[in-house]
Amino acid sequence: MKRAPDHANATTMNATHELPQTPAELGFPSRLPNVGTTIFTVMSALAAQKGAVNLGQGFPDFACDPRIVDAVTVAMREGHNQYPPMAGVAPLRQAIAAKIDRLYGRQYDADREITVTAGATQALLTAILCSVHPGDEVIVIEPMYDSYVPSIELAGGTPVFVSLEAPDYALPFDKIAAAITPKTRLLMINTPHNPTGRVWREADMRKLEEIVRGTNVLIVSDEVYEHMVYDGAPHESVSRYPELAKRSFVVSSFGKTFHVTGWKVGYVAAPAALTAEFRKVHQFNVFTVNTPMQIGLAHYLEDPAPYMNLPAFYQQKRDFFRAGLANSRFKILPCDGTYFQCVDYSAISDLPEAEFAQWLTSEIGVAAIPVSAFYHESHESGVVRFCFAKKEETLQHALDRLAKL
Repeated sequence: MKRAPDHANATTMNATHELPQTPAELGFPSRLPNVGTTIFTVMSALAAQKGAVNLGQGFPDFACDPRIVDAVTVAMREGHNQYPPMAGVAPLRQAIAAKIDRLYGRQYDADREITVTAGATQALLTAILCSVHPGDEVIVIEPMYDSYVPSIELAGGTPVFVSLEAPDYALPFDKIAAAITPKTRLLMINTPHNPTGRVWREADMRKLEEIVRGTNVLIVSDEVYEHMVYDGAPHESVSRYPELAKRSFVVSSFGKTFHVTGWKVGYVAAPAALTAEFRKVHQFNVFTVNTPMQIGLAHYLEDPAPYMNLPAFYQQKRDFFRAGLANSRFKILPCDGTYFQCVDYSAISDLPEAEFAQWLTSEIGVAAIPVSAFYHESHESGVVRFCFAKKEETLQHALDRLAKL
């Protein structure tokens, strides 16, 4: 019997057996059935389509310090291009430990308690995966960064939601305490807070100490905006508080601190027992992080000025942007940290937040993010978030358009 040409077989096969298009057709359910395209992707695409000033997604539009690029280039040319140790190169881990000790008075062992990660999002996922088992509960304070809940669900955990209290996003410690049960494994905190710009103070940390004292609850402290705290206030890292530090994974980001978000390099500081479990997952998650950037960052950290001067750098942008917004009908909400400014638009429109953000982008030419996107279910408060980590001319261009409101 003659064999049909390969292209004929392919044509016949495609005609009778179409390839599956969905997980259900492939015979397995989605691990994240409720996750779709993020609001950040949607708004950035709309901003590009409409030629709008993009103050939605949180990344700078200005260059980083040329010295840090030079440090990475030198590392490449000196041959630091092969696998580094799984936990990160020793000089960088030592520099991180020294920085934390200098700023917060906590001495982490660079070998056993510091791990370099592929950005903060990987650090958050890994901390959750290594500590949360199916059936465990994780307390999440919302509005919240969008990776928290999917990471908890991938671990088989159950998110338990507690909302910041309107109108000033106060911390509801009574509700946090009430949410703790024998099933609670983890509490997620974020300071300075994305999206609201709220900053935890010493009194807040002391209340947290009281709440978790005598429990087995672990903490993931998302501190990626640690160097963006304004008006002379200190960043209250959980590293400052021994009772909290002993049960915490502290997450930070070089991308946020040094204006290199595309490099995706961060770190986790945690007690040795927690770090040992963290690294078990980390080694099979990304294994390690690119070598030349680690070497370059280690050299760059020898000078503390870049991160010590960051609060003043971003406060100037915050103040410039807030002064410009005073010429609009937005109600300007407090911003004590981060590079995000939230505004109440209720005097301008009664549209739901997502629709208002789309209208603002399409008709006014400035992209923002609806704060409702940071909640697990529908939550309308008439607030959108702008990012002011932009050149002054970019901010002025946006302000000129917003002044029409």
